[in-house]
Amino acid sequence: MTAVRPAGWPAAVLPPGVEGWEESAARWLLDVCPPEYRGYSGLRRHVAVLARFAVLHVEAMQSAARRGVSEGRTALRDVADSDVVERAIATWQVEQARLVGLRREVGLVEEALRGRRFVARL
Repeated sequence: MTAVRPAGWPAAVLPPGVEGWEESAARWLLDVCPPEYRGYSGLRRHVAVLARFAVLHVEAMQSAARRGVSEGRTALRDVADSDVVERAIATWQVEQARLVGLRREVGLVEEALRGRRFVARL
């Protein structure tokens, strides 16, 4: 079977099924997660569990970015000029876009760790 990287697969992770792919996935997932996660040996030994932690972490960051956009103007108007507030909102919007891609990446890695195999499309 040929190893396939589906669209949205993280560049730093080898394709599923290739020798060493799970180790590359674990390294990448640990980079996605908070640094404290490196101290939990159970996460390092069980990469599929680490992937679930990563998915939830990225979803929490997505929620925080949405909240920042939603509440930013009100929450920051007393501490910054309107141009600074607008740049903060723009930053949250950029972060939202980045997190959409990251959520796809961690989701694909989790699926592969759970046994899903991807096939090449024409």
